[in-house]
Amino acid sequence: MTAVYPIRSKQVAARLLGGEMMIMSPRDTTLFNLNDVGAAIWKCADGRTSIDEIVGRLCSEFDVTPDAARRDAETFLQEMVAHGIMFLAEQPTAEVNPQETK
Repeated sequence: MTAVYPIRSKQVAARLLGGEMMIMSPRDTTLFNLNDVGAAIWKCADGRTSIDEIVGRLCSEFDVTPDAARRDAETFLQEMVAHGIMFLAEQPTAEVNPQETK
């Protein structure tokens, strides 16, 4: 299976407010209030950390099985990608967002 590397869009407005991560979609201005798991994934989405590594971190940080962590991570990432908040790269990258170069 090919590794996938989530990366945050540079066009997203994100702020930590009162211990909660708030993110706004650049496409439709949808506002997201991330829970602890979503915030952990957000922090890891640097373009160099694979989904496999993120799942491992979720398992060590939260009381969750690898299967549940992968399901949660993939569902969260699909939603973030759909709103233009994150992109998925097939190789590690931290330079540019893959979709923003087109």
